[in-house]
Amino acid sequence: MQSLVPVDHSAIRVNQSFVVGLPVLAFVLDQPWLLGLTALVLLAGSFVFKKPGFAMLIYSPLLKPSGLVKPDVIQDNREPHLFAQGMGGVFLSLAAGFIYAGPSAAGWALGWLVVALAALNLFAGFCAGCAIYYWLNRLRFPGFIKAPPQGTFPGMRPRNAPHEQ
Repeated sequence: MQSLVPVDHSAIRVNQSFVVGLPVLAFVLDQPWLLGLTALVLLAGSFVFKKPGFAMLIYSPLLKPSGLVKPDVIQDNREPHLFAQGMGGVFLSLAAGFIYAGPSAAGWALGWLVVALAALNLFAGFCAGCAIYYWLNRLRFPGFIKAPPQGTFPGMRPRNAPHEQ
């Protein structure tokens, strides 16, 4: 039997909102440093704090206490979400690097790919990074120890999972 933990999906969605919004803003304003900043927050959240990066900065101290965004706590695996966030951070780091190194079209394309995948998760509930994590688990790659919650499709947000308040 797998041990799931409480995961606040509102925090994840706030994080995804910034992963969609900041790279778009970076493109519109032609400010690739915003890609680097977004990457830094995602990587710190994944590898240092083990939480959604922007949720730590915006959701937990501001949005949740003010009641503007209500918690949506579901029994889930935390690791696939951290893996997906880390992948986004790596890809946005590469995107910023490409833009500054010269192949800016490749950098912006990579940035837009991250935006598209974050938007897919935000609006449709499908986490491509989580699906990759679960596929690596299925292939028994070392370190990928969590299987999808029972009754869910790998990468999809658990639908009828028990909620906590």
